[in-house]
Amino acid sequence: MRTLTGVSPPFQFSPLSVVSFGSTVITEGCDAASSVSWIHAWTVSHGVITQVREYSNTSLTVTRIGSVVAGRSAEIRASHCPSVWESKFSGRAGKSVPGLVLAI
Repeated sequence: MRTLTGVSPPFQFSPLSVVSFGSTVITEGCDAASSVSWIHAWTVSHGVITQVREYSNTSLTVTRIGSVVAGRSAEIRASHCPSVWESKFSGRAGKSVPGLVLAI
């Protein structure tokens, strides 16, 4: 935990927001002092979490890529890559953080 967050346990993971996009669930929160922010991206299949991605002190933008027409993937263009979610708590620590894009 110290390596990931810079703090020793106990570190409380209390989500401040939870959103879902199909099989992807995003949870976001920060510690009580707002010095460490975190984001979990879970992939859920048949009610079971099958993959977990964890981001600490990182800004995350979720983007949906392409579109599906009649069961087939359409050509991907910039207009087909809208931002559907952006993290809100990464800047609370008052410092610059790296930014990532999660394509779903």
